[in-house]
Amino acid sequence: MAEVEKQLSLFPQDGSRGECGEEPPNGGTAVGAAEPAPPSAGSPVTEEPAEDTKKKIDVLLKAVGDTPIMKNKKWAVERTRTIQGLIDFIKKFLKLVASEQLFIYVNQSFAPSPDQEVGTLYECFGSDGKLVLHYCKSQAWG
Repeated sequence: MAEVEKQLSLFPQDGSRGECGEEPPNGGTAVGAAEPAPPSAGSPVTEEPAEDTKKKIDVLLKAVGDTPIMKNKKWAVERTRTIQGLIDFIKKFLKLVASEQLFIYVNQSFAPSPDQEVGTLYECFGSDGKLVLHYCKSQAWG
């Protein structure tokens, strides 16, 4: 786990967007004053697990063919990260030339589109709490 936390800084974070933007303002009408008490009492309990689950996904990156192997295979990736962003990161991490192609495959069968979000892929194809993606420099499947 320590390795994943160290490498986490390599993935740029979009900033801390509060997913609970529904928090009512402190000052308000009588109706607004009556409503904030229950959510603030229940928010910390429901907010922490939901926030942890929604922000990061464990992604297992496996090399295929003659593509260099990454020492750290397991990464925590933001749900909103696109496949193109992941490709750019892998290219930079492996010090590949910008002109080299890199392909990402899900379930060793198909290549998701570059604008596909990792969170969506995880919801559809994730198992055992992680999403397994294969990367290679030449077309392998699909």
